[in-house]
Amino acid sequence: MGEYILQTFELTKKYGKSTAVSNVNMKIKKGDIYGFIGRNGAGKTTMIRMITGLVTPTKGEIELFSRKGEKNINAELPRIGSIIEHPALYPDFTGYENMELRGKLLGIPEKKVIHDILEVVELSDVGKKKVKNFSLGMRQRLGLALALLGNPDFLILDEPTNGLDPEGIVEMRKLLKRLNEEQGITILISSHILGELSKMATRYGVINNGSLVEEFTAKELELKCRKYLDIRVSDSAAASFVLEDTFKTTNYEVLPDNIIKVYDLLDMSGEICLELAKNNVKIYSIESKGDDLEGYFMRLMGDNNYA
Repeated sequence: MGEYILQTFELTKKYGKSTAVSNVNMKIKKGDIYGFIGRNGAGKTTMIRMITGLVTPTKGEIELFSRKGEKNINAELPRIGSIIEHPALYPDFTGYENMELRGKLLGIPEKKVIHDILEVVELSDVGKKKVKNFSLGMRQRLGLALALLGNPDFLILDEPTNGLDPEGIVEMRKLLKRLNEEQGITILISSHILGELSKMATRYGVINNGSLVEEFTAKELELKCRKYLDIRVSDSAAASFVLEDTFKTTNYEVLPDNIIKVYDLLDMSGEICLELAKNNVKIYSIESKGDDLEGYFMRLMGDNNYA
């Protein structure tokens, strides 16, 4: 199998005259935890529905596990486990009974498989407790257990932490990281909780108004969000000499209009100003800048409404 679990090519979905998803080229590598980010209505769920075969694309192509074409894609769909919006649970059944019913539909008769998965999601001790009496976190974990029943290679989760309290969010994050690291499951997570995604995603895709704005790795994101001192001076060449000669740093970038970005020395703005003044370099402004994760995503999508 190739390095990509999923690729889409110009994937588009229209409903009448309205375009929900437009020409999306998405790439998810084997082993990724792919954070899929966008506002409500940006096209995340429509994309997920097309990938999982619940919605037919208007245009474009999907490649799943290096296979293309409707017949081949349908043959690979059992290798996907998914939770789309809310898990479909039977409230008057216990967690085990919900799992048993799904297992029969999937042709999984072994009871040990169900017990093992319930243990993985930490629901093995709920006994005869009915799902209607589960907490929201327990329901989400049971939904994840159902998605894991077919031993999937690719897990697709649409807002898996939606409505969870902080403790439940942390538990879900740890569980997903464990599934990725210990069982090698590739995971796509659609979410608007950016702080949580940043603690587990290895790659990101940002969708806005149906279009995929950008894809980048966690390391690339770290570079995009670097803190720096933004210094505007009278002479950038002279200022560069001071930075290298006095402060022994080359970790800076010279921009037009005599602006310098210094990526270290972040707590030495006073000393820098003093040395520049001693060398007859005028300082017009100096300030600490750099996006946090949420700031970067909001700027990338063009406004402050990223939920």
